[in-house]
Amino acid sequence: MIRILIVEDEKAISDLIRLNLTKAGHQCKCVYDGMTAADILEEENFDLIILDVMLPKLSGFELMEYIRPLKIPVIFLTAKGTLEDRMKGLTSGAEDYMVKPFEIVELLARVNIVLRRYHKMEQKLQFNDIIVDVENQTVTCGGQEAELTPKELELLILLLRNRNITLFREKIYEEIWGTEYSVESRTLDLHIQRLRKKLDLGKSLKTVFKVGYRLEDTNEISV
Repeated sequence: MIRILIVEDEKAISDLIRLNLTKAGHQCKCVYDGMTAADILEEENFDLIILDVMLPKLSGFELMEYIRPLKIPVIFLTAKGTLEDRMKGLTSGAEDYMVKPFEIVELLARVNIVLRRYHKMEQKLQFNDIIVDVENQTVTCGGQEAELTPKELELLILLLRNRNITLFREKIYEEIWGTEYSVESRTLDLHIQRLRKKLDLGKSLKTVFKVGYRLEDTNEISV
């Protein structure tokens, strides 16, 4: 499981990030000042750090001095949005730099991009009795191999890696087909219908009216 350290002194923001990353299948730990984060990094390993700049005791920029030798990718999350601040963040070694206020869907997308860049995305994904071997491009459902087209498999992996999160139609088209969403196109809807049928996802693969789709764990409460 991917382990993510969230270093953010505003608890409401920290909780929002943790909730959504946890629902996406990641394991998260939250700390609220730079010094505590430095202590945690001496004891535990993480695959990614989401780091605020303006922190008590030790700023995000100062904490980067601790992080850089560990070669853990960092996404800065901060209210400091000037060009100078963004350049400072990126040249300090961070992989990305997001400015508050932010959309949680965009943060999750950027997390996935950074994890893919560092080859940290999990290679085996499970949802109920569905198991996807990403490396070998195989899917089993109830112990039986399921025959999916390449695009159906890509769509399934995208949904699994963003479980319990509503994916906008525009985002799905961009990720899977590399094209802009067209209201006339039924391509996505047909692929969703096939996944529901082939993998018995009728109760879990939700349609969000006029927005997109969400793969939902039935034993969890979605937000």
